[in-house]
Amino acid sequence: MRRSAMEHRRSETSGKRVAPDPHRLLGIYLNDHLAGAGAGIALLKRTSRAHRDTDAGRRLAALAEEVAEDRNSLREIMMALDIPAKDLRMLLGMAVAQAGRLKPNGRLLSRSPLSDVLELEAIRLGVEGKKELWRALHTLARSDPALDTEAISRLLARAERQADTLETLRLTAVGRALRGAPGAAAPPPRRRAGRAPKAGWAT
Repeated sequence: MRRSAMEHRRSETSGKRVAPDPHRLLGIYLNDHLAGAGAGIALLKRTSRAHRDTDAGRRLAALAEEVAEDRNSLREIMMALDIPAKDLRMLLGMAVAQAGRLKPNGRLLSRSPLSDVLELEAIRLGVEGKKELWRALHTLARSDPALDTEAISRLLARAERQADTLETLRLTAVGRALRGAPGAAAPPPRRRAGRAPKAGWAT
């Protein structure tokens, strides 16, 4: 009886370690970041709508547009590398963004000042991850002519500016939510004279 092609391949690879495929792993990595960009855009738009007609709302709306442009740039890079976008991963990223609505904020049915802090922290973490993405691609560009080193450098510089903007907004939100100040961030804790500050979670 003839063995099926699948059985033949299984017998050939049985007991052997299959070497990882760098191109496949790169595809997984880039699709994860593509999904994360979709989640970040959704969160930015939601937060900006909550603060429409304010300076913070306008800055967040502008950031949402920039992140959408960054996502398009990532799509173009994936096309240049012959890596298809996986819709399933993108839908998963959107589901994560929706799940963010369930984070505790001190209120059951409405936003609170803590909502701003939590959302801005999540968005900033996403931008920090995007910075690492551009750094990784910049490294690959040194040996892959399909990648534009200068274009990736510009994307990295823009991500750094985005992170700075988000940190400014986050600290303002911290001041409003946790200190009751309408526009100031919480000051650092005072040190007691004659005692060294405690490190980490030391008690």
